[in-house]
Amino acid sequence: METLIFEIQIHASPEKVWSILWDDISYRQWTTAFTEGSFYQGTLKVGSIVKFFDPQNNGMYSRVEKNIPNKEMKFLHLGEIYDGVEVPQDWGEATEAYILEENEEGTLLKSKINTSDEFKGFFEEKFPVALEIVKNLSEIQL
Repeated sequence: METLIFEIQIHASPEKVWSILWDDISYRQWTTAFTEGSFYQGTLKVGSIVKFFDPQNNGMYSRVEKNIPNKEMKFLHLGEIYDGVEVPQDWGEATEAYILEENEEGTLLKSKINTSDEFKGFFEEKFPVALEIVKNLSEIQL
């Protein structure tokens, strides 16, 4: 398991960045960096299961480990979804966290990913693009 950290300074409030990250319409916009047409189902309450899908009903499912509004969201990835069917995976502590730190310039958004070598290259390629989209959406929709 390797920890990857990506960060970007955004000239918007943590509340604005949070809404861009998790509101349905803007979530679908910034996650196009990973897969066009991405969306999630479920609630973001701690302990709940969230399913992340592509348009073909494939994706992964995760448990919400932490949800402190406007500050931090953390998921533990549990398995993959194929044609809507959940397939558990032994990924250990495969987590994905979004940490928002308010500062004088707005918000520093950090993404901290614990991942296996299998997914490292994907995250290194896609996450900076995704964060740039979050930045653009947050700053133009003030």
